[in-house]
Amino acid sequence: MAPEMLANKAHFYFVFFVLYTYSSMIDIRLLRENPEEVKKKLKKNHVDGTTIDAIVSLDKEKRALQQEVESLKSKQNAASKQMPKLPEDQKTKLLAEMQYVKEQLQTLTPKVEKLEEQIRNLVLLLPNIPHDSVPEGEGEEDNIVERTHGKKPSFDFPILDHATLGKKLDIIDIDSAGRSSGSRFAYLKNDAALLQFALINYVLAKVAQKGFSPVIPPVLVKEEAMYATGFFPADRNEIYHVNPEDDDLYLVGTSEVSISMLHAGEILNEQDLPKRYVGYSTCFRREAGTYGKDTHGLIRVHQFDKLELFSFCHPEKSIDEHELILGIEEEIMQELGLHYQVINMCGGELRHSPASKKYDVEVWIPSQKRFRELTSCSNCTDYQARRGLIRFADEKGEKHFVHTLNGTAVAIGRMLVALLENYQTAEGTIEIPQVLQSYMGKKVIAGH
Repeated sequence: MAPEMLANKAHFYFVFFVLYTYSSMIDIRLLRENPEEVKKKLKKNHVDGTTIDAIVSLDKEKRALQQEVESLKSKQNAASKQMPKLPEDQKTKLLAEMQYVKEQLQTLTPKVEKLEEQIRNLVLLLPNIPHDSVPEGEGEEDNIVERTHGKKPSFDFPILDHATLGKKLDIIDIDSAGRSSGSRFAYLKNDAALLQFALINYVLAKVAQKGFSPVIPPVLVKEEAMYATGFFPADRNEIYHVNPEDDDLYLVGTSEVSISMLHAGEILNEQDLPKRYVGYSTCFRREAGTYGKDTHGLIRVHQFDKLELFSFCHPEKSIDEHELILGIEEEIMQELGLHYQVINMCGGELRHSPASKKYDVEVWIPSQKRFRELTSCSNCTDYQARRGLIRFADEKGEKHFVHTLNGTAVAIGRMLVALLENYQTAEGTIEIPQVLQSYMGKKVIAGH
């Protein structure tokens, strides 16, 4: 078989199993057996219970029709075995009966397929079921501060914001980026570029000790990858779609998307879990709906680089794995000397999320006199694994869905904001945190 035919066949089967598992992104048995409990849990995410009622009703109708279809197919199979043994008059009668069965199947099968499509489309709208420890709430004001580390920095001189500092030091050029690309872009130059690579090398060395293998994943992915990780349909407006007529690919907003597909369709060995990765990639976000917000500087840009932690782990270990990833994020903040707080995100904030539970780590930004999110980490339980059909085999050979987790090790743009503003001096220079000095080869950014 030609290579292109093999590739097309592989793509077909992948699309097939992704579409097939859409109906069980949340275990369909939970909806069948205890819909009220699922409605109660998803109410925390402000999910309308009528969607679940519709899914349950359609599923009941579909299964009833499926039973009819299976019964008719069973009659066909029995008839095909009987046919050679029957006399001609009985064959004629049986053939007439099978013609009726065939017509029934031609009527019922499309109905089953239509119901399956309706169920898939509704289930796609459901977020992951939130963990019991997720707080109730509508939005940001209802998130819970789990803990705060360090003290707010104090300055005995008028402080500057990161964009002003970057321009004065000739390390961030937003004006030129506006001419080349429009708003919400920036050139990182000179010591800002070096600081980016210092952060990358520092973090890679740290997380390697925790068992995270480095990977540089694709940043262009197929539509099914976006669905499999739970970014579609809810976040479709946030994602750049590249030339749908010719390429039909999407630019990732996080390497979580492409790393999660690293084991799509695979059955992993239980003893190999957890499989941990740290992915480096450029990320692209439209920032739809945020126009007028954070237009100055690097907080909300359309393109930035990031190191993302990702883990495929045993379901019984995912809570501990979540705390491990959060611990790494905090360790990085502490070693960089940043004042931060850990936030347990409320149900309203997880409204359309694949995460069952999510922490944000927010760092103090002096010019804004407030905490801003620098990293986050999520336990997606088996939500993404069901969509991507990622399983493991236990010692008995039984197959189970893995749990997937992700967390930002460092988002370069926002980290630069934090470092420039918190480490600025009265002379207009930037002190470099001690843990980065060996990677930078200097202690101070003094401009050019």
